[in-house]
Amino acid sequence: MRPIDIDPNQYEHQLAEKVSWLSTAFDGVSMPEPEIFRSAPLHYRQRAEFRVWHEGDDLFHIMFDQATKEKYRVDQFPPASELINRVMQDLLALLRPNEHARRKLFQIDYLSTLSGEIVVSLLYHRPLDEQWQQAISGILAELRRDYRIDIIGRARKQKIIIDRDYVIEQLPVGDKTFTFKHIENSFTQPNAGVNQHMIGWALDVTRNIGGDLLELYCGLGNFSLPMGDNFDKVIATEIAKPSVAAAQYNIAANNIDNVTILQMSSEEFVDAQRGGSAVKKLKGVDLADYAISTVLVDPPRAGLDEDTCRMISDYANIVYISCSPETLARDLQSLTQTHDIERFALFDQFPYTHHTECGVFLRRR
Repeated sequence: MRPIDIDPNQYEHQLAEKVSWLSTAFDGVSMPEPEIFRSAPLHYRQRAEFRVWHEGDDLFHIMFDQATKEKYRVDQFPPASELINRVMQDLLALLRPNEHARRKLFQIDYLSTLSGEIVVSLLYHRPLDEQWQQAISGILAELRRDYRIDIIGRARKQKIIIDRDYVIEQLPVGDKTFTFKHIENSFTQPNAGVNQHMIGWALDVTRNIGGDLLELYCGLGNFSLPMGDNFDKVIATEIAKPSVAAAQYNIAANNIDNVTILQMSSEEFVDAQRGGSAVKKLKGVDLADYAISTVLVDPPRAGLDEDTCRMISDYANIVYISCSPETLARDLQSLTQTHDIERFALFDQFPYTHHTECGVFLRRR
């Protein structure tokens, strides 16, 4: 099914198919009944990317059919937020007649928030000059009559920011609202509504555990900051420099004083624990000051490397957030040698696709 053709009346059916598939995805692993967290059936994505097609005087978004590889026009995109859908139309209406703004434009990326901010990235196959900047500044001024919007221009070895390259999200979780800086071209959870469920679930499974938390692959602090409420201290690692910078901003914006973010990979953290050369990346943080009871991991689709998998099995409690049930099943074969699975969740982060986000809570025997 093409994204523009999704039928919200089919949402429950597609979700039931995912639940059924999951029941067979973890053969050999004793799993509890899954907790199911639904998505909104429409307008659930805060991010969208489109190629751009020039046809005479016309200019429009396109996508490609995954089966046939043929392009198709996209005037409205039901998975994307209502804000993205509105900006899509108004932006193109201003770009079409403006030669300096549209020439050799080949892609447009949108990043929006629940709080009503949006940043748009325009990608070009040509150098961006002063005429381009003047043209885009005029377009931005028009758009700002109706939107809290920023625009970025990208070309080979160029990135021109018209004011900001980020949005500020205000994300309600339980009885609190967290401020998150989301930077253009950096990872953010695409489905904000389901992300609220994910954070809430992680808070619930770790309630009253106590001690300190270690988080690996923390990104901009999506879990780290809220999880500070459940633990005495949180130490978290992330390899991407822009995400670490956003996480530091988010710590300050939320007035949090018990979360520390370090720029290092999970493999480097394992090495630092052993006293290896990566210990310098701890930036003076003494791991002996932490009484870590729980580890939270949210790795990429490749899952955990063997050393990290062995390392996290040393902790009493493990929260594993996974965007790949296949690699999660592989890693659970190792982790269940020392831990029992107490909670299991399906988060429908990507409706109408085969992708499934899962959460597992394990406790050491």
